Amino acid sequence: MNARVLIILLGVMVFPALALAGDYVIGDGDVLDVYVWGVKELNVSVKVRPDGKITIPGIGDVKASGYTTPGLQKSLEEKFKTLVKNPNITVTVKEITNSKVYLYGGGVKSGVYDLSRRTTLLQLLCTIGDVKAADLKKSYVLRDGKKIKEGFYKLFIGGDTSEDMVIESNDSIYIPQRVADRNIYVLGAVMTPRFIEYRDGITVLEAILEAGGFNKFAKQNDTTILRKEGDRDVTIPVRAKDLWNNGDLSQNIKLKPSDYVIVKEGIF
Repeated sequence: MNARVLIILLGVMVFPALALAGDYVIGDGDVLDVYVWGVKELNVSVKVRPDGKITIPGIGDVKASGYTTPGLQKSLEEKFKTLVKNPNITVTVKEITNSKVYLYGGGVKSGVYDLSRRTTLLQLLCTIGDVKAADLKKSYVLRDGKKIKEGFYKLFIGGDTSEDMVIESNDSIYIPQRVADRNIYVLGAVMTPRFIEYRDGITVLEAILEAGGFNKFAKQNDTTILRKEGDRDVTIPVRAKDLWNNGDLSQNIKLKPSDYVIVKEGIF
């Protein structure tokens, strides 16, 4: 086993997370090990300065911030041609200090997370703990002031990995708190009185159908929606028979979270 292979293997053993981050973008404050094979006098460990540069013996100041490690290796090999014949350079990220992601919104514990390796949204969500209070449907990823990803429900709850994405340094992840009661309650003369999880656009007819429809005792035109608006209790009458039999869509009212749909019973 030659020296180069040995050093690479040692690097993988000592820094497994960093060794996997081939597409990691170097940033200010990172510490780099630069190896010039066959010329040990030129091997250095350097920290990326706030101006994004590092200082290499015999070369001087070199831009490092913004490069991946393969990209910086290629750049350095070009510069070292003035000193070394056929230079062979290896750059290893020894310490990552610049790669952070910001989590906030109230649905989970807010904080700053270090990205020590290539990290996807799913991987990050799996590390932040309990998300029971989080509204994943209204969550989003903010990058450079723009929303680049909205809604985490399909990914994290539905298991749709096509919704996954790579998180980058300085991304902000907003996860709001879920409204305390997101259910709709369908009671009275329906086949299966139950609660239904609220979804955008759900109507009174859809809610009744999901509760199995009217039973034989239902007084369909005596259906009521009970709704809380601030401190007020609001009662909204629904002529569901006119909707059901005659297609009167004006009666197909859109529901809101925590609404109660009550179908009263009649003797006949």
